[in-house]
Amino acid sequence: MLVTRRQDTVSKSQTMADRTATASRLEEVVSTADEFDQVVLQSLPMLLDRATGYTKRFLRETGQWKDDIEHEKFALRWGSEYLERFLVCGRSEIPCRPLFLFDSLVAKQHSKPDPFCYHPDLLRPLGRFVDGLAARAVISRDALIALYRHAYGWGPGEVIAMTGLNGLESQRIYKNFRRWRENGWQRTMDEMGLTKAEIAELGNQQQRHRHRFNSEAERLMRVAQAHYRKSEPDHYPCLSRSQWGEMFAEGYGCDYRIWHLALCLDCMQTAWGLGSNGSTIGEKPRLELQVRP
Repeated sequence: MLVTRRQDTVSKSQTMADRTATASRLEEVVSTADEFDQVVLQSLPMLLDRATGYTKRFLRETGQWKDDIEHEKFALRWGSEYLERFLVCGRSEIPCRPLFLFDSLVAKQHSKPDPFCYHPDLLRPLGRFVDGLAARAVISRDALIALYRHAYGWGPGEVIAMTGLNGLESQRIYKNFRRWRENGWQRTMDEMGLTKAEIAELGNQQQRHRHRFNSEAERLMRVAQAHYRKSEPDHYPCLSRSQWGEMFAEGYGCDYRIWHLALCLDCMQTAWGLGSNGSTIGEKPRLELQVRP
């Protein structure tokens, strides 16, 4: 028993020493992208714990925390989201001190007047699903293309026609769909913490109360799209129909079209039909949320 306790003490001491060393490395200036990647990748568990802890503290301070598994999952999910954003944007801030940059990113989110991540509707399964899809679409092209499927029920052919893509881009769309079906969707569900039972219940709601389900999903999607569209460059604004028409007719702005239309229901309806030389088939798209890929 004494040996076991001594071993435990040594193990804890070693863990604390490792964490101290990791934090020390994160506080030092990194000057290259490779150095940033090396330091950060060795520190992912600590950074995730740090972001999750900040989120819990914020929820407690604002009276939005409950000691239950739902809120634990919520804090962990947003800790993961902060970490992903840091991995994406951090390399562009070199030279920097990674730990201070990470803390400032999280603090910036928490200092907003009404942080989106604490929107009360996002604690419910439907809100978590919609928010998770939009959040993933910002950093994954597969997820971005999948938004067309989940929001409107479109397949590759319809996405290609709507966005007016050429042959090379069209092939990428098929690959995006395939990868999303094979593993992207399930990985995203796991990251959001949605259980099989919750996903099944969303499917049941979709079948039993289709109109109400889609109305609520559209409301949440508009909120999520407006939030995540803030990650676009400043020169990616919403356009008038004539401006969209010029872009389609001249054949430029491929990435613009794919990105913005997936994240903007209003512009999707404005630009409807332009990708097919102005010929519109059927009614303008309305959001009909598809739970599965």
